[in-house]
Parts: sequence; C-alpha cells; structure tokens
Amino acid sequence: MVQITPLHTLFAAEVTGVDLAAGPDEAGFARIRAAFEQSSVLVFRDQDIDDDTQIRFSERFGALETTKVGSSGAGSKLVVLSNLDPDGAIVPPTSRQMLVNRANQAWHADSSFKPVPARASMLSARRIPSSGGDTQYACMRAAYAELPQRLKAAIEGRVAVHDFSYSRSRIDPEMVTEEERRAVPPVRQAMVLDHGPGLGRSLYLGAHAARVEGMGETEGRALIDELMDFATQERFVYTHRWRRHDLVLWDNRAVLHRATPFRGSVEARHMVRTTIAGDGPTVTGASAAA
Repeated sequence: MVQITPLHTLFAAEVTGVDLAAGPDEAGFARIRAAFEQSSVLVFRDQDIDDDTQIRFSERFGALETTKVGSSGAGSKLVVLSNLDPDGAIVPPTSRQMLVNRANQAWHADSSFKPVPARASMLSARRIPSSGGDTQYACMRAAYAELPQRLKAAIEGRVAVHDFSYSRSRIDPEMVTEEERRAVPPVRQAMVLDHGPGLGRSLYLGAHAARVEGMGETEGRALIDELMDFATQERFVYTHRWRRHDLVLWDNRAVLHRATPFRGSVEARHMVRTTIAGDGPTVTGASAAA
C-alpha cells in the first residue's frame, strides 16, 4: 500500500509501498499524484529501474519534453547528467559535461528558458559519489507566502526574461553554441504563479532569470537577487542526500533546485532525468522577449 511520509515541515515527502518497475495501480498512482500536488517533491527509495521504466512512469504524469540540442540525450526523452564518458571514464575538468555540472549548482527551474516551461522533473540516481552531489530544493510557495509586503507589491504582475545564454555565460562565456542560441532564445515568464485553490501562489525565478521587464538592468537584477536570497533561506530548503537507486520527482513551478559540489574529478555521478512538459505558458506572448 502506498504510504506518504513528510520530509520537511513545509514540503517534500517520501513515498513507500510502491515498486515502480511493476508500476503502481490506479489507486496507488492517484495517491502519488495527490501527494505530488501538495508536497511538490516526492522521494522514492530503492527503485532499481532502467530508462524505459522511468519514461513509462513519467508519462503517467503527462507528455515528456524532448531534450534540447547541446544536451546529453538531445532529441530523446532523457537528459543524462554525468561526469562519465561513453566508456565509463571520468571526463576532463574542462569538458562541457563538467561545465554543465557547475551550472546545475545554481538555483534554477528546469526549462524555465522555454516558452512553455517544464511542469515537473524526475531524476534517477544510477551512480553517486561517496559524499556531496546532493540536490537541494527550495519551496517557492512558502517563500512567496512569507515575502515582505513591499516585495509582493514589487513583483505583482511583473514579468522576468529567462535566458539560457545568460545563465550559461556566467559559467563560461563560450559555453553556449550558436545552434543553442537559435533553439532557445530569451522568453518571458511571470514572476508569480498561481497554483489554484488550496495551493496558493509561488515565486518563479532561478538562474535563467536575466532581467525584469520595465526595469533598468541594475534595478531589475537587484530585485531578482533580493528575491532569490530571501527564497533560498535554510528554512525553505530540503536537502536530498542521494542513495543509489533513489528516484526524485519535483514540481518545477513550485520549487527551485540545485546540485551541491562533489569530487567530480575522482568520483562518478551518473543521473538520468525525464522532464514532464508544461501545459501552457506563464504569460501571453511568452516567446516575444523584450
């Protein structure tokens, strides 16, 4: 029987009593789906699954994104986040894979740089280091609820421009190819999302948020930085310390996440992600970034 156990006072829960290789029945899945809506982050331990099983379970939540150009797994339903080459050896420190791992250590929401951002992500731990390489999640619903009134007023109805090239250039100015720039140009995203009755509102920001429409660059960046500092305070954060065969599902429109550092030059970390597509843009004219 599916059981749900809270992992944090504000959000995140562990799901037990389910074997994802066999797949939960309809009643079990309905319980998982309801827990996901309420808790935003769900942890499934001891799930030794393959890619096909992960895709099949992910698709019960909705259609999957196709991985963008320039990413490991491009053109498929999988994103491979790894410091290993095809032969299983650790890649050099200057490799693109290592740069991607560094970029993922900034707070972000997956695919916020797309006109229709991702609804959810599911990450499977296939190989993990002996220490570090955790994933932290910040609850954007709780953060919004506790925002000072002046900050709520400052972002009401506001739009931020999310730009993949901007976030990656902060890691390495040469990291983004021209093909990627064409594939994922800047997009507009609401700074506040409404999740409906019983769920409330959340901040929507992250590393891809480059600027605020209608504000000067300095003023807009200062606002984004202040909001991010507030929203990622320890009291809003759940840290997931991975065990091999963990599977974690999270709501990209309700939480931000980041990886923590690990000894990537000497220890392997190999994770596989599926990304559940969103059902619409956060604002009208999302692709017409100013």
